[in-house]
Amino acid sequence: MLKRNALIWCVLVLAISCSTQKKLEEETTMRDFDKLWNYNDPAATELKFREILSQKVSSESTEYILELKTQISRTLGLQQKFEEANKLLDEIEKELNPDQPIPQVRYLLERGRTLNSSGKAEDSKALFLKAWALGKQEGADFYAVDAAHMLGIVEKPAQQLIWNEKAMELAESSSDQRANGWLGSLYNNIGWTYHDMGNFEKALEIFEKGYAWRKLKEQVQETQIAKWCIARTHRSLGNIDQALEMQLSLEQEIKDSGNPEDGYVSEEIAECLTIQGKVAEAAPHFKKAWDLLSQDVWLKKNESERLERMKMLGEK
Repeated sequence: MLKRNALIWCVLVLAISCSTQKKLEEETTMRDFDKLWNYNDPAATELKFREILSQKVSSESTEYILELKTQISRTLGLQQKFEEANKLLDEIEKELNPDQPIPQVRYLLERGRTLNSSGKAEDSKALFLKAWALGKQEGADFYAVDAAHMLGIVEKPAQQLIWNEKAMELAESSSDQRANGWLGSLYNNIGWTYHDMGNFEKALEIFEKGYAWRKLKEQVQETQIAKWCIARTHRSLGNIDQALEMQLSLEQEIKDSGNPEDGYVSEEIAECLTIQGKVAEAAPHFKKAWDLLSQDVWLKKNESERLERMKMLGEK
């Protein structure tokens, strides 16, 4: 907004400022379609989004339609349909308007995610940096945190921690509840960064913080994942008995909660039993892990040796 003579324009500036703030709040509020996301089933989510697009293309604002399209592109990327995702993103790019910052930042995020998921992490960095700057400039903390968290994924290990901590600081200090909602994911990412650096004690500290946060928010499935991270870190620390006890407890907890079996839990139980020398006892857990995780598209593409090891050890 241009500066104006305070004596003449004070009342008008106040009115415009309130209007601008209200508009920003509306723009950064979760869209109705955002609430329909199921990241475990991107194909079904795509169908829901396309149905909404067909119903509302003529009645909703340009901003709404562009934001919806960015999320359709995200569903395509999660299905490894990168060519289709990029084609849709090309269409969105042509329609972007400088006066529509939220569609712009969401476009930048999804273009960056598509590049990263298709093996072009280096090319994605500039897009995430732009999304971070634009989100901060517009006070769109939720999307700024998203951008910083993505930089914490695609950067080299030394920079990952810096970006994740920037995201965490903004999420913890923001008045935007959606931005605060990033904290569970950030604690998870920061924990794994420390784990990858070999600082298992610090990783455990962060994972336990994340577990407490998830439990406080009553996020059942996410709390179970956070517990898995703690148990996995105990294995890295050499606390095998404790790690195994936690994973077995988690397996029963998941069963009692009615959630689907978790192949990662089965894999960890098998790994702990193997370290204890209980190879025969580990075999059925490896088999269950392979049965469940061999259906994962990302693992099949990026962790084929890991899957093959599960299959081989599950046959013993």
